[in-house]
Amino acid sequence: MSHALQFYIDGQWVDPIVPATIDVIDPSSEESFTKLAVGSAADVDRAVAAAKAAFPAFSQTSKAERVALLRRIVEVYKTRLDDIAAAVSQEMGAPIDLATNAQAAIGWRHIQKMADTLEAYEFTELRGSTLLAKEPIGVCGMITPWNWPLNQIACKVAPAIAAGCTMVLKPSEIAPINGIIFAEVMHAAGVPKGVFNLVNGDGPTVGQAIAAHPDVDMVSFTGSTRAGILVAKAAADTVKRVAQELGGKSANILLPDVDFEKAVTKGVVNCFRNSGQSCNAPTRMFVPADRHDEVLGIAKKVAESHKVGHPQAAGTQLGPVVSQAQFEKIQRLIQAGIDEGATLAAGGPGRPEGLNRGYYVRPTIFGNVTPDMTISREEIFGPVLAIHKYESEDEVVRLANDTVYGLAAYVQSADLARARAVAAKMRAGNVHINYPMGDLGAPFGGYKQSGNGREYAEFGLEEFLETKAVIGYEAA
Repeated sequence: MSHALQFYIDGQWVDPIVPATIDVIDPSSEESFTKLAVGSAADVDRAVAAAKAAFPAFSQTSKAERVALLRRIVEVYKTRLDDIAAAVSQEMGAPIDLATNAQAAIGWRHIQKMADTLEAYEFTELRGSTLLAKEPIGVCGMITPWNWPLNQIACKVAPAIAAGCTMVLKPSEIAPINGIIFAEVMHAAGVPKGVFNLVNGDGPTVGQAIAAHPDVDMVSFTGSTRAGILVAKAAADTVKRVAQELGGKSANILLPDVDFEKAVTKGVVNCFRNSGQSCNAPTRMFVPADRHDEVLGIAKKVAESHKVGHPQAAGTQLGPVVSQAQFEKIQRLIQAGIDEGATLAAGGPGRPEGLNRGYYVRPTIFGNVTPDMTISREEIFGPVLAIHKYESEDEVVRLANDTVYGLAAYVQSADLARARAVAAKMRAGNVHINYPMGDLGAPFGGYKQSGNGREYAEFGLEEFLETKAVIGYEAA
């Protein structure tokens, strides 16, 4: 049965204390496909109480027990892979191939990586006569987004379990069904009651109640910088730890020695992946001034080759963006690019030809973008690329770093030493040289207004740990 009208608290599916629902919208049709129960502060109180009651026992489980639990979750998760992918595709518009091979698959891969990490991790270290111990922080609140939902759920839940913490999760109410399936996976895998709890709802109600709750010891939040600020303010009164992965406006620097056909093509594809709805997307491309027009032609060709269509249709590369609000924001920013004098090379306002319903956006390329333009400053979160010109390496480093964000940066060069030198100057948490494969063992997180803290592998695990010093542990 579907559990969309219930919450998962203390090992069972329960009804909301005060019944209330919202529609979950299919962005390809703009129509509701199910209703979702949304919670209140009272539901959060109940979930936090369950997590608090479960913490003493779960925090004392052995490392081997928690490794085994994570591996059971992976095995059960794999049996629900098709269900998860179908849910993601319908509720946030990801093409089914992307939903299956990336959106859904990344969840179990992160959990598996955390099991491997935990197996090798040492929680204690003796320094002289002092024992340093890493211990679970306690009850953790988790607030996750709609754009890579399973990635962010797994990157919070798995390290919390590895650490010995208990938790309350609020998935995005825009794309919630995958989170409900995840809770079903946790139940089937035998997660002890109260260790994992799920309450659906909106940010101002459930999210803020979690962040402000006096019995929540830590909040891990992924979302917009604007919402992250509100979470941090709500958490401040109880001086709890807040880990945040927020917005981005990542630079992609093409140095003069690259193969421009390949580098531009890959840059556009990476920018447009997931319909541009990735916080680390390379949305600002910096190219030598004397190659700008050539680059613009390549980017235009790549954008116009992208197939926009229904998420279930064969060959679709770009589905709709997630919501009407997101669609309208992207349209506003595309128009701002035109009004402020950028060169529109491909795409533009409105829906793609032949698509008159659904939140579909035309893959859009702007050239001659200057740093003061809105499309260079604001996170668009759609398939829109802004191409900038530069004259020197010093200038491009300055321009790339001229942003309030610092989540990721990309550097392309045939000279690895030169690429490394530029990478060293980037004020960003992740720098990608020459479009490498992803690394689930690398820390993920940002500088500046892109957040604080890190996720993935041991870096994510340590966000959920406190450090205790036992002085005099050994006789002097």
